[in-house]
Amino acid sequence: MTIYFSEEHEWVSVEGDIATIGITTHAAEALGEVVFIEQQDAGETFDKGDEIGVIESVKAASELYAPVDGEITEVNGILADEPAKLNESPEADAWIYKIKITDASQLDDLMDADGYKAFIA
Repeated sequence: MTIYFSEEHEWVSVEGDIATIGITTHAAEALGEVVFIEQQDAGETFDKGDEIGVIESVKAASELYAPVDGEITEVNGILADEPAKLNESPEADAWIYKIKITDASQLDDLMDADGYKAFIA
């Protein structure tokens, strides 16, 4: 399993051609208390950079952007009823989507953990 990070503060964990996507701890802390998440449905396809959801907190709303081209294969439905899980476990249980990657070469545009740490410093 390889983990990547985007400049939009999303993490991408890749196993084969399936990527699990969520927001980083840094993003969750910056947002504050999350009160709502708008998610796409399984089966939806998108291109890298497309808006694929919105997270609303008591401070602000923040769009989610696709880090790579793909198709949503699974949505973490728990977040619809319990959006605060994004604050509790943003880089583990509170993943947002599982997607089938259609262009794995786009992963090269993302950062590794050290690159992300330097980016947010």
